[in-house]
Amino acid sequence: MTAAELRRPPRLHPGDRVAVVAPSGPIVAERLDCGLDVLRGWDLDPVAAPHVRGTHGTLGYLAASDEDRARDLQDAWCDPSVKAVFAARGGYGAQRMVDLLDWSALRAAAAKPLIGFSDVTVLHEAFAVRAGVSTLHGPAVAGEVFLKDDATREQLRRTLFAPESVRTLTSASARPLVPGRARGVTVGGCLAMLATELGTPRARRGAAGGLLLLEDVGEPPYRIDRALTQLLRAGWLDGVNGIVLGSWARCGPYERVREVLVDRLGGLGVPVAEEFGFGHGDSALTLPLGVPAELDATAGTLSFAHPALV
Repeated sequence: MTAAELRRPPRLHPGDRVAVVAPSGPIVAERLDCGLDVLRGWDLDPVAAPHVRGTHGTLGYLAASDEDRARDLQDAWCDPSVKAVFAARGGYGAQRMVDLLDWSALRAAAAKPLIGFSDVTVLHEAFAVRAGVSTLHGPAVAGEVFLKDDATREQLRRTLFAPESVRTLTSASARPLVPGRARGVTVGGCLAMLATELGTPRARRGAAGGLLLLEDVGEPPYRIDRALTQLLRAGWLDGVNGIVLGSWARCGPYERVREVLVDRLGGLGVPVAEEFGFGHGDSALTLPLGVPAELDATAGTLSFAHPALV
């Protein structure tokens, strides 16, 4: 599968029941409680999955066993009373549990918004390729940015409840790395996760026809180079229509990161927008994946052909 338009889930309504899961790393309990309070303030009825507050018995970087994390996600997705699934945080671990999910059951269930980023990129890709469902690259409800930044919360809320109000996105820092305009279907997420998915049995074959979203955290410039080079050598970027770059938090001085981005992406002959304000930064836009859009890298805007949710 390359970049293709996906089935969009329904929007949320006041009173909807939603689930919070931890498919990857363990959460900070106090942050989860605060995040649940935010969702209640949106007039939602949030339910924490059974293992969302857990920790793996021996591997402390996992929220629970692979089987328990997979069961939490599957149960939430397949429960008709649950109208959306929020990731509590990223971290690491989605790759370990994604193949334990019953994809026949997930495909048969009604589509609903799945919200998360970072390690959740693995799930965004899986729901796109295996279920044909559009998802939301957005903040984690027990994450620091979601809890501290009003703009991050408000834009996610509007995306969920009034998606027609956020058809065109930009950020104050957005600017062209390579000017121009391009159209395509949004795809992508965390660079490291996209690179490490290469070669797995059901990985996306490439970003052809797509507008590729990329961001990462804590990766020094040479490792960003390595991941981009892996995507290039694998042909994964062949036919990409445009690229939107988000935050590169704790990746070193941005000037050094930018040199790598120019070197690896500047020669593709497609528009590239940088510093677009999504990912691990101090503020984070919610971006729908699997939706047709137009990138104006010169103006620093991303305009969607349809609302993120129906």
